[in-house]
Amino acid sequence: CTVITQNIDDLHERAGSSKVLHLHGEIFKMHSPHASEQPVEIRKDIILGDLCEKGGQYRPHIVWFGEPVPMIEKAVQVVQDCDILVVVGTSLQVYPAASLLYYAPAFLPVVVIDKKIPELPYRKEIHTIEAPATIGIGELAIYLNKYFEGA
Repeated sequence: CTVITQNIDDLHERAGSSKVLHLHGEIFKMHSPHASEQPVEIRKDIILGDLCEKGGQYRPHIVWFGEPVPMIEKAVQVVQDCDILVVVGTSLQVYPAASLLYYAPAFLPVVVIDKKIPELPYRKEIHTIEAPATIGIGELAIYLNKYFEGA
């Protein structure tokens, strides 16, 4: 299971998820303006003067408003290659993340869980569970058991 998240925290990892794709970056990492350098883990504030090996000022490893979302292509690939797409707890109003639903192949089962189901793009089948995530995930398990029994 791959989790694609817009969250910048590490809650998915702390909950035990091992494959997490952070669309908007990770707050506990920092990077320099030099693209050749990998992000560095950090658990303290970044201060002016925290420089990378090449002399560039470190900044949080997150996407600011107006910046490109570098992980979007990888997320599109995950959506195109998955066996089932489950969308949990989103208004589908924040782009480009909201556009991921459009990359799901037409044959792919899609489940949307939210306490208020947003307007959804036209698809032959989208199974919706209108409930908070804590309840909706339990209903998802029931749906998946039925779905895979019939497959």
